[in-house]
Amino acid sequence: MNIRKLILQGEGTTLDFKKTITNHEKIAKSLVAFANNKGGQLLIGVADDGSIKGVKSEEEEKYMIIKSAHQFCKPAIEPEFEEVYIDSKIVLVATIPQSDTKPHYALDENKKWWVYFRVNDKSILASKIIVDVLKKENTHSGQLLTYTDQEQKLLQYLDQEGRITLKQFSKLTKSSNQKAQKILVSFILADLIQPHTSEKEEFFTMTTPK
Repeated sequence: MNIRKLILQGEGTTLDFKKTITNHEKIAKSLVAFANNKGGQLLIGVADDGSIKGVKSEEEEKYMIIKSAHQFCKPAIEPEFEEVYIDSKIVLVATIPQSDTKPHYALDENKKWWVYFRVNDKSILASKIIVDVLKKENTHSGQLLTYTDQEQKLLQYLDQEGRITLKQFSKLTKSSNQKAQKILVSFILADLIQPHTSEKEEFFTMTTPK
């Protein structure tokens, strides 16, 4: 494994740096966010700026991660570990596969369970729409073949404006938030639109052809 190459990529959707593991709740948040998205890798012994610090005890770090994955994540997550020697230091690589039992929840300091999702280099609290998508994507099959008036309005609006929020879509179709949300979820599952989430807002765009 080329650790230097990974570090040069910087933190992102599938990569997170941790100097050391000190908090079960924080690490559970990262583990869950990766499992709920495309999976990812934690590099333990690497500072936020990408400098290699190494770990003092890889067994201790492993224990912290495994405890977090089993007791602070629901369903439990099974990370895979690899120790990499670089510059006479040890970097512990924890690989978290994309889950097929989504959504995963992480336990916070107040003993509440929350769903997190990886967006760029952040583990963000998942919106209700994202949680619904995660719940249904394992069982969803097929493409939408016919569209209702509301669904056609969504496609036309996105074609003209490029993006839409739940509030805008609800207003556009004069429908309840719940109804609008249901349509957005079905469109995400059919790969017609994609969600974009930040800490400030969530919006949707047409899926870019692959």
